[in-house]
Amino acid sequence: MHTVTADREMPSGAGRAAARVAVAGATGYTGQALLRLLARHPAVSLTAAMSSGQTAASSRRLPALARVWDGAVVPLSEDALKQDADLVFLALPDSKAAELAPALVDAGVRVIDLSGAFRLRDDAARRRWYPETHSLPAGLAYGLTERERGSVARAQIVANPGCYPTAALLALAPLAEAGLLVPTADIVVDAKSGVSGAGKTPSERTHFSECHGSVGAYGVFNHRHGAEIDQGVGRPVTFTPHLVPLDRGLLATIYVRLPPGTTEEAVGDVYEQAYRGATFVRLVGAALPEIKHVAHTNFCDIGWRVDPSGRAVIVSVLDNLLKGASGQAVQNLNVMLGLDERTALL
Repeated sequence: MHTVTADREMPSGAGRAAARVAVAGATGYTGQALLRLLARHPAVSLTAAMSSGQTAASSRRLPALARVWDGAVVPLSEDALKQDADLVFLALPDSKAAELAPALVDAGVRVIDLSGAFRLRDDAARRRWYPETHSLPAGLAYGLTERERGSVARAQIVANPGCYPTAALLALAPLAEAGLLVPTADIVVDAKSGVSGAGKTPSERTHFSECHGSVGAYGVFNHRHGAEIDQGVGRPVTFTPHLVPLDRGLLATIYVRLPPGTTEEAVGDVYEQAYRGATFVRLVGAALPEIKHVAHTNFCDIGWRVDPSGRAVIVSVLDNLLKGASGQAVQNLNVMLGLDERTALL
């Protein structure tokens, strides 16, 4: 078994003033997960939690967070975000994030955006999948924390990755960087996610009676996270997501071809090098991980098997609401503020 331990000393932030932080889109699954994490964060002051709506009807309290965070969710206000926050988390629909984020950046507010609005660098791909995003703001970083710490630390705005790309790219990017992915062979990402990955707005597909006791593929050759995975790997990837009857959790089974003679130990060495000191990536080798191993945590567990012909199966699992969304966003907050990135996550 391969293990990765945190061996970097990072500044704790002790003695500094608390950063003023706000959440826009606080009533969704990712927004509520953010509030739960930020309420116990020792280095931030949670100054506002806003809904995605701008009318009084969107004000509400969140019973699930009673005695964890007892504030009220108030209507979305751009002016209040600019005045009352040093950093804003946007857990908003893509179109609203595309409109609001540049205005906050122009006002000097740092942003962590959990929508997909700013994830794709290619203009044509972005026009297809996120047509409301007309340009990318200055100071933008892609927030796959373990791969992009330096750019995240300096960023004015961080595009938090999607849940499927996080699981896929943490597994694939080190192999691509090491030249271990045979260029003429297909890369297949077969991924399953719990229902919360579809967001809080109900649909026929996420109705209990439709998804309970069933598993189904969707978005075949037509899922925006596929473009994000392609971007991270640097070549086309066959990505098929599936909906499974779980409330949370994501498992990606990834099929690749490695150069003949590549051993499981060699793959492990590549991962060890890539994630040395990375607390939230756990390498389990041939002991393939399961969703229950990571549920309600910020860990991504990666396991792999390799046969003598060079076929490899890699399994990457995470909690789609934490490492796939809100947990990774708080990890990026910690990096942006120069804190130990484990703060409020362990």
